[in-house]
Amino acid sequence: MSIECIKKLMSRQSIRRFTSEPIPDSTIEELVSIGTRAPSAGNRQPWRIIIVTNKDLRKHLANDAFNQDFIAGAPVIFVICAVPEESAERYHDRGRTLYVYQDTAALTLNILYGAHFHGYGACWIGAFDEDAVSKTLKIPFNMRPVSMIPVGKIDGACPPLRQRRKSSEIIIQESFP
Repeated sequence: MSIECIKKLMSRQSIRRFTSEPIPDSTIEELVSIGTRAPSAGNRQPWRIIIVTNKDLRKHLANDAFNQDFIAGAPVIFVICAVPEESAERYHDRGRTLYVYQDTAALTLNILYGAHFHGYGACWIGAFDEDAVSKTLKIPFNMRPVSMIPVGKIDGACPPLRQRRKSSEIIIQESFP
């Protein structure tokens, strides 16, 4: 892997300030493609993506996300939905309660990196009223919204990178006999 690629990966961060400049449809489609290259258990791909560009719906989603108003400022919001039963068909309860969420998390991260590599800001939103989002977007009962990703051109300078824990704080060394 090239040093430039590593530096780009290491520079991704959550962005919460966007311009109103629209994102080209071709870029939105590419972000979806990048997202769906994520791994999924048994290649079940138990996910759906709702793309929200309508200003009124974006405002509703910001409200549904406990008034995180910056969400409405992004020209596009990707709403990632899990389809638990598609994973459960093969993996039963573990698919329904674990794999489907791992899979949608991987898809979410891929979209975040795709947006970053395209020069856009994005933020992983997990704090929202699930029932309200489902009602706002008329999400079918067999799907569960698990993340929202507002994406847009960054308004102003990027904030400084936030500190992360040191490796020594998170790595548990092997201690088996």
